[in-house]
Amino acid sequence: MKKQGITSLGEAIVDFIAADPSNTQYQRLLGGATVNVAVGVRRRGIPSYYLCRLGKDDTSRFVAERLMNENVDLSFCSYHQNKRICSVYIHLNQLGERYFHSYVNETPDEWITADELDKKPFMNSKIFYFGSGTLFHPVARKTTDQALRYANEANLRIAFDTNIRLKRWENENQCRETILSYVRKSDIVKMAEDELLFLTETATLEQGLEQIAKLEIPFLFITKGMDGACAVHQNLMVQVPGIPVKTVDTTGAGDAFMAALLSCFNDKGIPANEAQLTEYTQFANEAGAISATKFGSL
Repeated sequence: MKKQGITSLGEAIVDFIAADPSNTQYQRLLGGATVNVAVGVRRRGIPSYYLCRLGKDDTSRFVAERLMNENVDLSFCSYHQNKRICSVYIHLNQLGERYFHSYVNETPDEWITADELDKKPFMNSKIFYFGSGTLFHPVARKTTDQALRYANEANLRIAFDTNIRLKRWENENQCRETILSYVRKSDIVKMAEDELLFLTETATLEQGLEQIAKLEIPFLFITKGMDGACAVHQNLMVQVPGIPVKTVDTTGAGDAFMAALLSCFNDKGIPANEAQLTEYTQFANEAGAISATKFGSL
């Protein structure tokens, strides 16, 4: 059987976006970085397997229905009566600008466990993708380590998004050391420019790239917001410029970038030369820009 598709491990999140400055009425939207990528690759016609723990309440049903409507395969998720989906509340100020208000996780110790993972999606896929959003928790780290073992046994390419959210970590050192340990295990790594500076404890992009080069990441992609993106492979670096768009909501733009990037790796394999590396980076950069022109992370 020809392998095809991407297996993603993570945590679904529901975004509650205030509908007016009174912040009493909310629009409920599916979110979470790994969810965004799983949906993004599926929309490009690529088989997408999503691994997480879901509950049995209304919010979990909402998440499952939305993902199944997108034809994301949830066959290998785990389900537990106690599980509650994480919620992020986004409020509006008097000027109509959105801002992060609160993060609610009623069941912080409910994660898909290592012994609940099934080898089948790894045997079917080309790429295993995960992010740092759950790595602050020991159960999630153990599950991730098991997923990486399955992925390596099946000769998958490993894709990792650093996607740092410091408020979830005990301290900066724990965050930095943990994330760098997983960067070292990955073939394709995406990070924002400010994440590169944080991880390398440097002040400029050039200094950060010099430091991160010591890790010998096979394919490194750095997103720079409105300034575009760059890609590094061995001694080769390519840069693509930013794309002017009318920005509505930047939430999920990096995830759209990653989904487009992984679709290139899935469909065409590793970039064979500078032109193809530029093509992949440009395609992903365009996807990120386009996503910022619409409301919601998906």
